Amino acid sequence: MTVRSEIISQFQQVAEEHEKQLPPLADDLELFETGLDSLCFAIVVVRLEELLGVDPFTSSEEALFPVTFGEFVSLYEQAAG
Repeated sequence: MTVRSEIISQFQQVAEEHEKQLPPLADDLELFETGLDSLCFAIVVVRLEELLGVDPFTSSEEALFPVTFGEFVSLYEQAAG
């Protein structure tokens, strides 16, 4: 699986587990519009660290929090690259 597909899979799984309605995950979708709350994002980040072996939020001093889904994916793609 690609980094993008792993991220999409985790967003979908966490949304389902927490009974959240997830809109289509387009690159320009703002993260606050995904319907996921801070707990859901924390779970996604922990699971992605386990799956991908990286946490871009702690592995770089320059990491900025992404605003859109596309920025979130890009951050992980760069960290895993």
